[in-house]
Amino acid sequence: MAKLPRQMQLSERHVAFLQPDDPSDDMPPPPEGMVAATPEDHDAMIDALMAEHGEPAEMWVFAYGSLIWKPACDFVEMRTGLVRGWHRAFCLGWNNRFRGSDKYPGLMLALDRGGACKGVLYRLPPDAVRENLHQLLQRETGWLPSPFPPRWVNARSGDRTIRALTFCIDRQSGRYVSGLGIDRIAEVLATAVGSRGSMAEYLFATVRHLEDMGIHDPHLWELQARVAAQIEATYGAPA
Repeated sequence: MAKLPRQMQLSERHVAFLQPDDPSDDMPPPPEGMVAATPEDHDAMIDALMAEHGEPAEMWVFAYGSLIWKPACDFVEMRTGLVRGWHRAFCLGWNNRFRGSDKYPGLMLALDRGGACKGVLYRLPPDAVRENLHQLLQRETGWLPSPFPPRWVNARSGDRTIRALTFCIDRQSGRYVSGLGIDRIAEVLATAVGSRGSMAEYLFATVRHLEDMGIHDPHLWELQARVAAQIEATYGAPA
């Protein structure tokens, strides 16, 4: 008998309570101490990455958060993979533009050192690698210096070890947040809203798509239940 999917407590009804006052996909001005990246900046970044190991025969990107449900580039193949030595964590703060405000700043996912992470591997079109890398970097590193710069990791997928590009937190960047308990993280995710939506929506989409792909993250699963409970307590959202 087929196993029934887990039922998330966090739902679209909960997310609907947290909507931006002025939704926009436009790139806001960079925060103090950062500058908007240029195409030339991204060219240099790509050149440096390729110089590390030589241009690979296949270009793969490892997605662990929003890139799973909103890819920033085209791809010709998708598969799940496991990266050891890194784990997904809400450690990139504090966001007061995209999914947060000055009053309720958001906390984004990044890969942090230690543990392991199951995610999604995307293979870029072989005839448009650089073009798609530009799209990816424009989305993920629109401001410099980046608090989670791109780097190479090894991902295990089936019987293959795939060299892939991903984004890992720079603990020295000033944007690294650690030591928060799960209740505090849930509180942030249940309240933060910015121009591109809420942290609750970000969590909901990430957990739902991971589950759809057969990837169960116990920490995110516990967070979605706690965020749902907090939204219900605040807005009277149905369970």
